[in-house]
Amino acid sequence: MIILYRKVLTGIEVIYLETKGGFYITQIKQLQDRIFERLLLENGIEISGGQGRILFILWKTDNLTISEISEKTSLAKNTISVVINGMVNKGIVERNTNPYNRRQMIVSLTEYAKSLQEKYEMVSQKMNVLFYQGFSEEEQRQFEQYLARILETLIDNLHTN
Repeated sequence: MIILYRKVLTGIEVIYLETKGGFYITQIKQLQDRIFERLLLENGIEISGGQGRILFILWKTDNLTISEISEKTSLAKNTISVVINGMVNKGIVERNTNPYNRRQMIVSLTEYAKSLQEKYEMVSQKMNVLFYQGFSEEEQRQFEQYLARILETLIDNLHTN
């Protein structure tokens, strides 16, 4: 629902459009995170959402720097560093000095992390089924197109301001 608000400031009329899309996206993200973590635990996978995002990236391309992980996950470098520390302590990833640039650390998957991939992908698929329950394929396609447009707009805005 769109609600129009009018406010007159020094003779200039400003119209505010109030929508709830951002609110819904935030709530969906919070609930999705909680449900996903519960499903992971039920399947014997003890990792947080942030750790999962990093694992997902490393499963696609192992041996990345903190900067590369940050770029691919859209998480801040300091956040990545904190999450990586926890993952190192749990034996999920290893951190080694880059032989070509001693100032950089390379993050690599352990055998334990590699063993989690199949279960993690199964849980992820369960989450996708739950997420789109009650939607037709056409509704799913349209919904994802709208989200992609919102994302593109936000990315463009981030880079122009």
